Amino acid sequence: EVQLVESGGGLVQTGGSLRLSCATSGFVFGDYAVGWFRQAPGKEREGVGCVSNNNTTTYVDSVRGRFTISRDNPHNTVYLQMNSLGPEDTALYYCAAGPQRVLIGLNLGESTLGYNCPSNDMDYWGEGTLVTVSS
Repeated sequence: EVQLVESGGGLVQTGGSLRLSCATSGFVFGDYAVGWFRQAPGKEREGVGCVSNNNTTTYVDSVRGRFTISRDNPHNTVYLQMNSLGPEDTALYYCAAGPQRVLIGLNLGESTLGYNCPSNDMDYWGEGTLVTVSS
């Protein structure tokens, strides 16, 4: 079965760093884009960023320059490196995978389209890992 398992969440102080991992299995990893999404308590889910099957990335404005998404294809794993964390980053972080053929605009790059990684294009979701940033 398809599985996406996040890990690496925890408590970190403002200004600190954390790296989340998303270990995947059960689908053809190279045919999928993978995204990170987050949901803070009492707020709606929002996108963080995505990485395409050819390593093109996109980020929302609030994390651009602080967060970096990468993928390790031999291990079917995606990472979210988070730096300069603030309390506004406190949330349950999810990874999700969607077919690259559906996320058509992602490989065009942000210079052309800006952030473009709709959550509705994602087929598979993990259970999330909690990140808490103390002030």
